[in-house]
Amino acid sequence: MQNQIFQSTPLLNSEGNIATPGFAKKMLYVYNRENIKAPKARIKEWDYYYISNKSYALCVTISDLGFVGALSLTVMDFVTPAQFTNTSIFLFPMGKLNMPRTSEQGDCGWKNGKVEMRVTNDGKTRRLTGVYPNADKQGTDVSWDITLSDEPEESMVIATPFDKAGHFYFNQKINCMKAEGTLTLGDKQYAFDPADSFGTLDWGRGVWTYDNTWYWSSMHTRLEDGSTFGWNLGYGFGNTTAASEDMLFYNGKAHKLDRVEFVIPGDKDGEPRYMEDWKFTSTDGRFECTFHPIIDRYEPFDLKVMCMIPHQVFGYFNGTATLDDGTVIEIKDMIGFAEKVHNKW
Repeated sequence: MQNQIFQSTPLLNSEGNIATPGFAKKMLYVYNRENIKAPKARIKEWDYYYISNKSYALCVTISDLGFVGALSLTVMDFVTPAQFTNTSIFLFPMGKLNMPRTSEQGDCGWKNGKVEMRVTNDGKTRRLTGVYPNADKQGTDVSWDITLSDEPEESMVIATPFDKAGHFYFNQKINCMKAEGTLTLGDKQYAFDPADSFGTLDWGRGVWTYDNTWYWSSMHTRLEDGSTFGWNLGYGFGNTTAASEDMLFYNGKAHKLDRVEFVIPGDKDGEPRYMEDWKFTSTDGRFECTFHPIIDRYEPFDLKVMCMIPHQVFGYFNGTATLDDGTVIEIKDMIGFAEKVHNKW
């Protein structure tokens, strides 16, 4: 079942549960934080941006996770390949970040010590700015000033309940925004050119259950004929009987897939081999790919009773994807990521 929403509707009912589980291709669900019935410490709100071209990438996250907040940064070098990640943690924000209740407009940001991240969104463009001293823990200061524009007409919006009252996962993925600006690492500056650089937004709000494992893959690129192309694939989070979040994006339009499985070597035996080649296969036969990893961004935080154990793997995809009208897109050495993340919090 794939229950699509076509008109504006409240996200939550009077009990704080998803009123109409399903998906939309635009931000049609209306989210109001005050309608959540869970304690403030359990509410999670985040904006995650992935900006990249074929050579390098920047990932930044501004998140209010209730009892803890985080400003996180990752810099990827796809040529070497190499990466570094750093996260500035602060306690008990519980709404103080004033994260926007819609992705369509509104600003967010926070300063924690010398680390600062800001996003301004006037409804037409998003400007991302920030500074992170000693980001690589080897003395390199990182700063950025990047503008995302030309937001596609359609995107992936999902409203997923958990099998527990008052718990839900509300998420939008906007792929293939044009990216323009600079990333500065120490005395080196890297440019994002809108001709070949794109940004993807993972905009999420929700109340999760304690122990979860999810799978997620994202990609954005420009094809040889100038068309924009990308995807969002994911599962494992909440009760997805009403809809999956698997979707292709082509020239600003969304093409819904049924369900895609990530086949990670050794995963079913409990010992995933993340740096071996993966496979992706869909129930409707419209997405069939291999994935060759080059970087495993493994940054575990494990206190046993509370943990975040992510394997965000970057690499090259090869295969085929079929649009709604039957057009087959050849996927050849397209760089993106796929991840498996286990959380307890």
